[in-house]
Amino acid sequence: MDVQTLRAEAFKALHQRDGAFVMANPWDAGSAKLLASLGFEALASTSAGLAFSLGRPDAEGALSLDDVLDNAGEIVDATALPVAADLENGFGDLPEDCAQAILRAAEAGLVGGSIEDASGRAASPIYDKGLAVERVRAAVQAARSLPFPFTVCARAENLLHGRQDLDDTIERLQAFAEAGADVLYAPGLRTAEEVRAVVQALAPRPVNVLMGMAG
Repeated sequence: MDVQTLRAEAFKALHQRDGAFVMANPWDAGSAKLLASLGFEALASTSAGLAFSLGRPDAEGALSLDDVLDNAGEIVDATALPVAADLENGFGDLPEDCAQAILRAAEAGLVGGSIEDASGRAASPIYDKGLAVERVRAAVQAARSLPFPFTVCARAENLLHGRQDLDDTIERLQAFAEAGADVLYAPGLRTAEEVRAVVQALAPRPVNVLMGMAG
């Protein structure tokens, strides 16, 4: 197998084994090398970390897909670890935009990527559920067209946008799982009880949990 396929298979295996594993978030090649030296088994890019390192806000339009993939490619080349990318909302509203983001991420050497249901618009920050599901489905279909197992993570962003509705968040994640997402993610969970509720509702699919946020 080629290097990218080996990394993809290793990343898939991490999600299938018992227990949890920790992915650190480098923002450039140097931080990737440092984190790899500490024993992490996989890395995930950070849109906020990249934006802040460039003196930009973590906001819609602050980074382009080219910005993200150029940076992610440098992270991929810096270590032998599998790397997944924060692909934000696919850098467009349409399902086709999400599919294109996945394919371009694969071209950059990545073996995983996340698509979120946040629109980036203050007036309507979260996509309607139907569109959100179609966007995930398009991302999954693009990933399945690749010659290696690209891991698709689907994100429900309610909790980061003032929608403290755990039931709706779980329903969205369940719909994303049905659309084929490999991993589910609701950034903003604050208690062990919330984490447990999400994990149990989505079993046996793996769930990503973000650590280190304020609160």
